[in-house]
Amino acid sequence: MPKELIRLSDCTVSFDGEVVLDKINLYINDKEFLTLLGPSGCGKTTTLRIIGGFQAPTAGDVLFDGVRINDVPPHKRAVNTVFQKYALFPHLNVFENIAFGLRIPKADPETGKREKLSEEEIQRRVMEMLEVVNLKGFERRRVNQLSGGQQQRVAIARALVNQPKVLLLDEPLGALDLKLRKDMQNELKRIQQAMGITFIYVTHDQEEALAMSDTVVVMDQGKIQQIGTPEDIYNEPKNAFVADFIGESNILDGIMRADGVVEIFNRKFQCLDKGFLPDEPVDVVIRPEDVDIVPEDQGQLKGTVTSVTFKGVHYDTIVDFYGFKWLIQTTDFCPVDSHIGIKIDPDGIHVMKKSQYSGLFGDYSSYSEEYDEIGDATLEPEEEEEESHEE
Repeated sequence: MPKELIRLSDCTVSFDGEVVLDKINLYINDKEFLTLLGPSGCGKTTTLRIIGGFQAPTAGDVLFDGVRINDVPPHKRAVNTVFQKYALFPHLNVFENIAFGLRIPKADPETGKREKLSEEEIQRRVMEMLEVVNLKGFERRRVNQLSGGQQQRVAIARALVNQPKVLLLDEPLGALDLKLRKDMQNELKRIQQAMGITFIYVTHDQEEALAMSDTVVVMDQGKIQQIGTPEDIYNEPKNAFVADFIGESNILDGIMRADGVVEIFNRKFQCLDKGFLPDEPVDVVIRPEDVDIVPEDQGQLKGTVTSVTFKGVHYDTIVDFYGFKWLIQTTDFCPVDSHIGIKIDPDGIHVMKKSQYSGLFGDYSSYSEEYDEIGDATLEPEEEEEESHEE
């Protein structure tokens, strides 16, 4: 059973009367890789600063190993931080950058007496960290001779050499190019597992969060929107904000007619969701990769292709259903202006409660009689004709 290490209890932060963090409740386990994910201004960095001791909560408590640490200064917490700007010392080589914190005398917890580490201990710990971050042999190199990724590793080694229980990382890959960012994602996960400590990572990049994390905390407007594994966050988003922010999504208005039956565009679809009220208005998420393109006469819905973009492993295909546009990711090429059908399996449909974010994301549309004209392979032509004259 995982051991809880950090807990934020009803933590609120206000600046000049404006609430930037609104009663956050969150616990973080020992040896967990947890990512705070969200857009700029959502409160993720403020949450990190509270944990690090750089920001005191206006209200609420911060607990570390069950002990309240609201008033404990940063240097007395078992926490270290890596920022986007690495703040390495240009006049020191790699070894001395990493060793810098070790040369500062530390107070003995038992006696309170300040003691210095021996040179042998400093040498041992620095060389150990160089091996962990794959920089063995670089110890005498000056930091301005290193690549961005190598400088990143030096900053991580410098933070870890003091043996913190928690490493805080505030968008540390933001300054790197795309390929280097992807390489460093793998490196960070490897380092976290090798060190066996807790990493708390802040990013606005959902790919980073999904690739590295054990747990993802999605935030917006100073509140936690959802907490879960990367798979849970992607496959079972709690609201339209999470569905839109994590990956590509088609988000539609729907009506939950019964358990396992949702109505979209006046057509009933089988789904796996339950527990909604009969005829409850809902938001429906359909991921682009979960839509199958089929011949027009075999489709649950019929539409017209308006745009095709080649993405290497698939085509991003935009399909118009009488003004409502869907993104479909498929390996099948369908030319612009072609008429197609689509099919969606029940496990490709995810139903969510309506929320404050309903109607803000995706190509939302409300009911229109135009939808009555949308083709449905399960209906006979006579039924469609009759339905189009109802009112």
